[in-house]
Amino acid sequence: MREIRGKQHRGEQHRARCTPRAAALDYARRGWPVLPGVGTGLDGRCLCGQSGCPAPVVHPGTPELLAATADPSMIQWWWEARPAAPVLLATGGAAPCALSLPLATGRRALRTLDRLGPRTGPVLATPDRLTLLVAPYTLAELGETLCDLLDEQVADAPAAEGGTPGRLPASLRFHGPGGYVTLPPSWTGAGRAGWLRAPGPAQRPHRLPAAEHVLQALVAAERLAPGGRSSGRQA
Repeated sequence: MREIRGKQHRGEQHRARCTPRAAALDYARRGWPVLPGVGTGLDGRCLCGQSGCPAPVVHPGTPELLAATADPSMIQWWWEARPAAPVLLATGGAAPCALSLPLATGRRALRTLDRLGPRTGPVLATPDRLTLLVAPYTLAELGETLCDLLDEQVADAPAAEGGTPGRLPASLRFHGPGGYVTLPPSWTGAGRAGWLRAPGPAQRPHRLPAAEHVLQALVAAERLAPGGRSSGRQA
């Protein structure tokens, strides 16, 4: 009986760690500013109550995105009132930024990243999208990186034999200053978010890769992909 009770106790502890509130508090210990978002029902409809919601997926509501915090007291209060609320990370500033892709494209890119060598940081996935966390960047830094990549594409164009030079995937989205991403274990309209590569312990967090290095590898991934005909744009 003791063994059974021990297993039950460990199971209860595991479930507690997997609650949105416990996850939000863990992220706060890393210094990540979070807030509860508006979720979706099992039918995929947004629960914000707005008729014809323009963003029928997880998104900020009340509180607004600017209220995101790493204060554990505020996080406790928010999730005591709404225990099932999804966890949103406000990206940019001192917090991580992110790059996201459709799931199939993202998995292929991740395999290429591993093969080419750039170190990846935490990676999360929903049933329809894969998101890579990267080091914070400013919009000016992102613009400079994209300009450099465009110059490289122009330089590569004469060398492309019957095809196209490597480009950023058209479906790539940037989650930088003023943006947000949904963190595990949140429920989204497509299903639950989960870590493919979880962040390390809060005391020894994984070092986040520079967005520039990840973007360069994504260009290489598109060059190596069958067809290689995607064109890059900012989403």
